[in-house]
Amino acid sequence: MRSLNLYERFSRTFREHPSLSRSFLVVFALSGGGLVAYSVANSANYDDAGNQKKKVVVLGTGWAGTSFLRNLKNPAYDVQVISPRNYFAFTPLLPSVTVGTVEARSVVEPIRNIVNKKKVNINFCEAECYRIDAKNKKVYCWSTKDEKEEFVVDYDYLVVAMGARVNTFNTPGVEENCLYLKEVEDAQKIRRKVIDCFEKASLPNVSDDERKRMLQFVVVGGGPTGVEFAAELHDFVSEDLAKLYPTVKDFVKISLLEATNHILNMFDKRITAFAEEKFHRDGIDLKTGSMVVKVSDKEISTKEIKTGKISTIPYGMAVWSTGIATRPVVVDFMKEIGQANRRVLATDEWLRVEGTNNIYALGDCATINQRRVMEDISSIFEKADKDQSGTLTVKEFQDTVDDICDRYPQVQLYLKNKNMSSLVDLLKESNGNVAKEVNVEEFKSALSQVDSQVKNFPATAQVAAQQGSYLADCFNRMDKCEKHPEGPIRFRESGRHRFRPFRYKHLGQFAPLGGEQTAAQLPGDWVSIGHSSQWLWYSVYAR
Repeated sequence: MRSLNLYERFSRTFREHPSLSRSFLVVFALSGGGLVAYSVANSANYDDAGNQKKKVVVLGTGWAGTSFLRNLKNPAYDVQVISPRNYFAFTPLLPSVTVGTVEARSVVEPIRNIVNKKKVNINFCEAECYRIDAKNKKVYCWSTKDEKEEFVVDYDYLVVAMGARVNTFNTPGVEENCLYLKEVEDAQKIRRKVIDCFEKASLPNVSDDERKRMLQFVVVGGGPTGVEFAAELHDFVSEDLAKLYPTVKDFVKISLLEATNHILNMFDKRITAFAEEKFHRDGIDLKTGSMVVKVSDKEISTKEIKTGKISTIPYGMAVWSTGIATRPVVVDFMKEIGQANRRVLATDEWLRVEGTNNIYALGDCATINQRRVMEDISSIFEKADKDQSGTLTVKEFQDTVDDICDRYPQVQLYLKNKNMSSLVDLLKESNGNVAKEVNVEEFKSALSQVDSQVKNFPATAQVAAQQGSYLADCFNRMDKCEKHPEGPIRFRESGRHRFRPFRYKHLGQFAPLGGEQTAAQLPGDWVSIGHSSQWLWYSVYAR
C-alpha cells in the first residue's frame, strides 16, 4: 500500500509537470521483484516550452495525404501516419506501367523517405484503419501483415485521406473476373495478364476461336484512365507484341465499352470527337451507349441503352475502370456522425467534416458541401446593413462584397458567366438603378440565381494535392490565425473565420491517346491536340 501511495504521488507530479518526464525514468518494484509500472517519455512529444504536442493522425498516403505531409512544417504536432501501403504512387502514369513504358519503381516513393526529411515528428505504420471512433477520438487499426495484430491510436486532430475503392455498381461477376487500375499492384497484374494471354494463345493445341477469345481485351469505362489504358495497350500490341508473337497478332482485338454516348465526357467536345475518331482509325472497337450487366469468366454481357438489346463479348482480359465508391470504413463513420444518407463524406469549405470539430477529410473520400448564399441571405443583409436602416446603400454593399465573394465562390463564377465586373452590376441589373438603396427582398432577388453555379470538385489527383497543401498551410498557421483570423466575416455569428476557405485552381487536364498524341485542355478553354501536347504531358510529369 505504501508503494502504491508513492506511485500515486509520483504520477500526480508528472501529470502536473509534464516536462519532468523528459528527464526521468521512474520504475516501481514490489518486494517480490515484479515490475509494476514504468514511464519513459519521448522528448519529441513536447515542444520547447514543455507543452505536450497535439497528436495528428493521418489516414492514407495517396495524393491528399502525401501532399499534407510534404507541406506540414509546424513542429508543434506529433504526427502518426497510418496506411496499408508504405509508399506514394504517382497514379497518372499507371496506364504506362501496364505496358512497360514506365517501370513501376519509377512511379513510387517510400513514405518513410518523405517523412524522414521533415523537421516535424512524423511516424509511419503500415496498417489499415477499420474503425473511426469520433466520440472518443480514437482510430482502430490492424496490421496489413496480420489482421490479428490490432491496435488503437488516440488523436487530437484526424486527417482522413483514405481515397476510394473501385465502383462495380454491384454488377455480377466484376469482382471475381475483372482487373482494376487504381494501384501499382493492379498495373503489374495487368501487364502479367497481357503476356499470359499471348503465351497461351501461342500454344499449338489452341483453336482459332479460343485464340480470338484469349486475345480479346476489353476495357470498361470511357473516362481518362480507361481511354489512356486502351491507347497504351494498342501501342504496346502493335509496336512490341506483334513482333514477339507474329503468329497470333491478327487475332488481337481491343474493345472499349462506355455506358454514355461519348468517351471523355468531362473534356471539351473537340477532344471527345478527336479521341473517338482516332480510336476508330486505330482499329479499337469503341462501343458507346453499352452498359455491362454481367461478367463471367469468359464472357461479358452488355445491354444497349437505346434498344435494351443484350449481347455477349468473349474476352481474355477485362479491365474495369468505371468510377469510384466510398470505402466501408468511411461508410460506417458517416453513419456514426449522421451522414448516412450521403454518397461520400461531406466537409465544409475548410475541409472539416460536417458534424465534427477536429476531423478533416480530403481527396476522393470526401466532397466539399459548399454553403448556399440563399441559406444565409437574411444574415448577410443584416450584417451589411450597419446602420440597421432596413435598406442597403451601395457603400454598405461594397463594404461586404469581398467577404461575400470569399465565402461564396459561386458568386464570382456567376458574375463571370454574366460578364459582370462586380456585385454592384448585379444589383443594377436587378433594380435598374445602381444608386438606389435596396431592401432585403430586392437583395434576395438580385442574388437568387447565384447558387446555380455551385459545383462539386472532380475526384482527381490535382484536387487532392491542392487540398493537402491547403490543409497543411492551415495547420502550419493554426495558432497565429486563432489569435488573428484572416478568413471572411461570419455572417451568422460574430467575428471572422480563422482561414480563408479552400479554393481549387484548375490547371488543366490531359488525355494521352496513343501514337505519341495527347489531348490537352488548359484554363481559358484552350485546347491542344497532337504531338506538341504529348511533350507538354511529358514535361508536366517529369520527375
